[in-house]
Amino acid sequence: MHANIIGFNPMLAELPALHGRSFRKELEQYLQRHPDTEQLDIYLNDLNGQLRGKRLPIAEAFSLEKGCYFPLSIYAMDLHGRVIEESGLGQQAGEPDRLCLPVPGTLRPCARDPQRHAQLLLTMQNADGGACELEPRVVLQQVLKRLHARNCFPVVAAELEFYLQDPQQPADAASCPTQSFAVDAPERHHALLHDIEQHARLQGLPLSGVVAEAASGQYELNLHHSPRVLEACDQILALKRLTRQMAERHRQHACFMAKPCAHAAGSGLHFHISLQGEHGENLLTGAPGELSDNMQQAMAGMLALMPASMAILAPNINAFRRFRPGMHVPLRASWGHNNRTVALRLPCADGANQRIEYRLAGADANPYLALAAILGGLLHGLEQPLPLPPATNGYENDGAAPLPLSQQEALALFRHSQPLRELLGPAFCSLWHTCKSAELHRFEEQVTAAELGWML
Repeated sequence: MHANIIGFNPMLAELPALHGRSFRKELEQYLQRHPDTEQLDIYLNDLNGQLRGKRLPIAEAFSLEKGCYFPLSIYAMDLHGRVIEESGLGQQAGEPDRLCLPVPGTLRPCARDPQRHAQLLLTMQNADGGACELEPRVVLQQVLKRLHARNCFPVVAAELEFYLQDPQQPADAASCPTQSFAVDAPERHHALLHDIEQHARLQGLPLSGVVAEAASGQYELNLHHSPRVLEACDQILALKRLTRQMAERHRQHACFMAKPCAHAAGSGLHFHISLQGEHGENLLTGAPGELSDNMQQAMAGMLALMPASMAILAPNINAFRRFRPGMHVPLRASWGHNNRTVALRLPCADGANQRIEYRLAGADANPYLALAAILGGLLHGLEQPLPLPPATNGYENDGAAPLPLSQQEALALFRHSQPLRELLGPAFCSLWHTCKSAELHRFEEQVTAAELGWML
């Protein structure tokens, strides 16, 4: 990832939602390129990054210039799509609707049938017309506004891991063996990966490559660096949908679960992050062999908020199964140079491309919320200068703060983290803690097959 972008205007890094004629113009231009379009999927991304919406005939799409309505309870749904009543947004509140408007640049072909089927992301408003503070995209937007006010403009690039599985043999990790960094994918995967790349280009998604990982059937999708952080998250979720659709076409299953196989590597969502000033300069660059003050403060803030941020970076009980020794996953709030066992890795780079690789989030994390927590930590370090601990190894007990290794512990830290509450918003933090605690409680109520197998 390159930190500097030629011609980048940081003041234009993020755009507001489209309204009225702006959306009509985008839709008209889209239909000129895709005149056979018949259907349009409109959707929001819920707390878990799952799509929630509906399908419209294309003739009804022009009415979206005035917006449409979806229930606020979309942001209180669990992984099964059920509204969590403890949130207070379900039946108790009458599941009130809120106005939703198109997000610019997200009208794109749907991979299932790109000639006749389109898709469009929406953003929700409060009853007073302001941005909905419970929407993950808005949570990130608020953190970005505070960074922009300091003339700090993040640039991000994502690396998203996933497994390709045979639906008939989902547990057989060796059914289609692959090797780390192998250039030639197995025949049954080659055509599928080619289609992912082709449809990513069709949708305008900046996919820079697909890398085979060490685990059998595991791959990594690499996206280009971007100063448009909200748009980058839109693209991550669009790419996940595209990948699932292409896998289904090839009679495979694309699995973005953090730990689908107990004995194989988990799947992560790594972010490379740099920081630019108003003139496009890399604010993290230091003198040769030295860390700049900005780099030290940014990492110190990230490390300070890291344990509590685990509640967002590992958003369900399965996500914590990644955090085991020997799996290239850090177990402590650590940093180091060119070291993949630490939470914050400083990759090999020249001065202009100094950046931080944040290696904690699982592939199942909501990218908006993951980046809100990550950049919130960075902002915390810039606003509240903290001492940077020494570089360490990510596994050894060498003074770095241990990370919570259970969802219950992480949620307790999250609940009592005043900095995260202030950065992400009290309403969102209360909702997240309530919904995730309810999910965990329901999971723990279940008796597993392993327990029944004890024959006690």
